[in-house]
Amino acid sequence: MLKTSLARYWLAVGAPAVVLTLSSATPVHAADAPVLTLYSAQHEQVIDMLTTAFTKQTGIQVQSHAGEGPDIANQLVQEGSSSSADVFMTENSPELMLLDEKKLLTSVNPSTLSAVPPTDSAPSGNWVGVLARENVLTFNPALIQDSALPVSLLDLAKPAWKNKIAIAPSDSDFLPLVSAVLALKGHDATLAWLQGLKANAQVFDDDEAVVAAVDRGAVATGIINSYYWARLVTEQGVAKSHAQIHHFTNGDAGALVNISGAAILASSKNKDAAQKFLAFLVSKPTQTMLASSDVDFEYPLAEGVPVNPMMKPRAQLQPPAISLEKLGDDRPAAQLLREAGLI
Repeated sequence: MLKTSLARYWLAVGAPAVVLTLSSATPVHAADAPVLTLYSAQHEQVIDMLTTAFTKQTGIQVQSHAGEGPDIANQLVQEGSSSSADVFMTENSPELMLLDEKKLLTSVNPSTLSAVPPTDSAPSGNWVGVLARENVLTFNPALIQDSALPVSLLDLAKPAWKNKIAIAPSDSDFLPLVSAVLALKGHDATLAWLQGLKANAQVFDDDEAVVAAVDRGAVATGIINSYYWARLVTEQGVAKSHAQIHHFTNGDAGALVNISGAAILASSKNKDAAQKFLAFLVSKPTQTMLASSDVDFEYPLAEGVPVNPMMKPRAQLQPPAISLEKLGDDRPAAQLLREAGLI
């Protein structure tokens, strides 16, 4: 998935249209077949698996274009009613909240919404939650003991953590984390935290680079989504992997659970096919396929679907009590990152 600067995201309304390089992930096999256009900020391996299974089940072709979530959301705002997209699927809820605020989405069928907990989908009913991931701290036990890890994410801004932490502030997954701190602590405390991170941290392009640096011993700890740790361990094997993960507790902002969701554009000309695709995403067979795969390490949202054994049961997580509405659309978070000089 592309990793690009988030500096322009806070200017999504009224900014010049962002020109994205969107790569086709799933070819169209027949010129006269129904074609669903999917704009995706999910991992391409996951999207390939999903679209292949959906086409096999329904006969509906999917042309998938990959990009970074904030960039695609910004483009969709600029395109408005002229967008060619039918469905937007992304890793983080704020991008969907932005499009909902701009009245660019249409309602999801109630039967689809009922397949997942209501707290994991849009309050308006205009997008549905599909998967979830937890924010964690990855660490290398050769460089730091578990007992020395911070109680709170905010501790990492203290001088004691200088040169001991890695971050990827330009990764779109970092934005919701900033939004969570903002929701819990307010503007001034969030800015001070970000300024502390700027003073302390080694900066990388994305979460993949952060966990890789921790794994090879270049830095003691790093802020990531647990997804990237699980993927690294799967690719390398347990015996060759050194990075471990630390779960924040007691509702700390560092334990934020990100909701990946999907929505249908109000301008879509293929709404029936799009509704079928969203229903497919949250169906138990699809959620089971994802949870049991070796390419997706997220929490299924459909009831009764077992979690990948590499992951801590979701019932044992202790995320902050922040609603999707309170988490917002991430534009204030992007502005704070700019103020702190991190993007």
